[in-house]
Amino acid sequence: MSTSTDPDHFFQTTSSLKSSAQRSAKSTNKNGDPIVFPSKILAITQDPSNSHAVYIAESGGTVKRVDLDARNVTKTYRGPTAPLTSICFSTNGQIVFAGCWDKSVWSWDVSSTRPKRRFVGHADFVKTILMVPAKLSPTRSELLVSGSADSEIIFWDAQSAERLHVLKGHARGIQDLVLDPVVVPAPNSDVETLVLWSASSSREIRPCLLKVDTAKEGPTRLNHVSLEDPILQHDTSVYRLRFDGDGDIWTASADKTAKHLLRSQAWTSDTTLTHPDFVNDTVIHETGGWIITACRDEEVRVWNRATGALHHIFSGHFDAVTGLCLLETTNTLVSISVDATVRTWSLKPADLQRAVEDVKRPVGDGDEAAEAKDNVELTEEEERELAELMGEDE
Repeated sequence: MSTSTDPDHFFQTTSSLKSSAQRSAKSTNKNGDPIVFPSKILAITQDPSNSHAVYIAESGGTVKRVDLDARNVTKTYRGPTAPLTSICFSTNGQIVFAGCWDKSVWSWDVSSTRPKRRFVGHADFVKTILMVPAKLSPTRSELLVSGSADSEIIFWDAQSAERLHVLKGHARGIQDLVLDPVVVPAPNSDVETLVLWSASSSREIRPCLLKVDTAKEGPTRLNHVSLEDPILQHDTSVYRLRFDGDGDIWTASADKTAKHLLRSQAWTSDTTLTHPDFVNDTVIHETGGWIITACRDEEVRVWNRATGALHHIFSGHFDAVTGLCLLETTNTLVSISVDATVRTWSLKPADLQRAVEDVKRPVGDGDEAAEAKDNVELTEEEERELAELMGEDE
C-alpha cells in the first residue's frame, strides 16, 4: 500500500495553508538569479582557489562545487546518505570535509572527488566543523575540530583521523565553531594561547583555550585544552559567530537578534539587530560598512554597521535562509535556503543603491505605469467618444 506525501492529502491549519500558498506564489520569482538544486541547502563556503565559485552542502547528502558565472555544478562529492550540515577545507585546499547527520565527518579529494578518510566518534549529528592550520596547532599538524548535537567538541588529526581529545562542558548541542584571530602570548614565556569559540543550542558562547609551546620542536600531544566560563548575551540558541576586522564578534541567534560583542568590554553587546524570526547567519562587509543577516522569515537584510539601521532587504527566497557567503573580491553576496536555491546579490555601491530605489519606487511608477496605461481597456462609451474625437481631427 502506497503512502502519500502530498500535504494536500493531510489536515492542515489555516495558517499553514496560507503559508504554503504564499510560498507557492513566491517560488517563481527570479530575484537573485536563483540556481535550483534537488534538495535543501544547509551550508555554504567559498571555493578557496576561486572567488567566482562556492561549495554547498545539501540535505540530500552531497557536497557540490558551483560555478557562479557559468551557473552550473562542476564537481559533486558523494557517499553520505544523510544531510550534510557544514563544510571546511584543508589548509592547502586539496581536501574538502563535511559534517553529517550520520554522526561522522566525511572527506574527499578536491580534484578527483574520491572519498578519503571518515571521522567517526560522535554520538549525534555533526553540526559544525573547523580546520586549525598546522602553524597554529599545538600538535604541529592540522587539526580538524567537530561540534555535535551530542554537546561534545572533538579534536582530530586531520591526516590520520585519529581522535586526539574530546572536550565536554556544554549543556546542549554545538552549533558553531570559530577561531579567534587574536593569538595571546603569555608574558615571559614561549607559550601562546589559541582561542576556539563555540556557540551552542543553549544561550552560551564559550571560549576554549589551547596552549601552544612555541619553543618545542616537532609534534606534541594535545594536553592543554580548557573550556572557559560562558558568555551570556542571548536568550536562547546561538547559531553563528563571526569575527570582524576589529576582533569583535557578531552573532546570529534563535532569540531573533544579531548582536555585536565587544572584546574591550568583556564581550558585552553594544548593538542589537532585531528580526521577526530566528537569525541563522551573519556576515560582515568591511569595505561597505554593512552587516548582513539571514533570517528564517525568508529574507536577507543589510544593516548599517555604524548606526544599526536597516538599509535594505533582499527578497527572493521562499523558505528559511540558512546561510550566507561574502565574495569580497567581486562584491557579491551569496545566500542559500531551505527552498533549495542559491541566489546572488550585488553589493557594489551603485547596484545596492539601485536595489534600494527599486523598492522605494511606488507600484506602477515609470515604465510599469506606461505599460499599464497602454493596456487600459476602454468602455464602450469611451471608445465612442474617442472615435468622435478622431473624426473631428480628420
